[in-house]
Amino acid sequence: MNAQVNSINTTNALVEIQHELKAPKDKFNSFGKYHYRSCESILEALKPLLVKYGCTLVLTDESKELCGIPVVIATAKFTDSNGKETVVKAEAGVEVSKKGMDIAQTFGTSSSYARKYALNGLFLIDDSKDADTDEYINQTNNSKSQTVNKRNITAEGFNAACAAVESGQCTADKVIMQYALSPEQIKHIKSLGVA
Repeated sequence: MNAQVNSINTTNALVEIQHELKAPKDKFNSFGKYHYRSCESILEALKPLLVKYGCTLVLTDESKELCGIPVVIATAKFTDSNGKETVVKAEAGVEVSKKGMDIAQTFGTSSSYARKYALNGLFLIDDSKDADTDEYINQTNNSKSQTVNKRNITAEGFNAACAAVESGQCTADKVIMQYALSPEQIKHIKSLGVA
């Protein structure tokens, strides 16, 4: 077995793990009667393969604000036995005013989502069928209800949003969906970038 590990080159270790990984859909969506996998499920399935191929995986988070929306950016850094790194990032918005959850819980939920999707990208896991998990449904429903309750924006905030659209940090559509804007403000922000 050690001979096989030693003969696997840098690129092949990741490819072998991508090929061998079987992450079970061990969670259940009570609303849609649907099974799905979580970040924790993926990590549990990965651990033996990381040991087998002498690789490491480090997950980190950072948070920032884009167009007034808090975002968690997860980084999955895979390092093979030769020290070659492959890095994948994914982001998830944070719903800070989610009913029944404190701020730490909302950031934790978003962190879990972002990490899961970073792992999906790194290890070629297709979760397209898992779009109706309880968390996804709740997040989508909250987004729809918030569209009706747009936040007011100050002149300073509008200028910052315009700068974010111009620099590509945010889209005009995100700003329009998030804030109650006048027709003139909507016209102006659409002229700055792709809506």
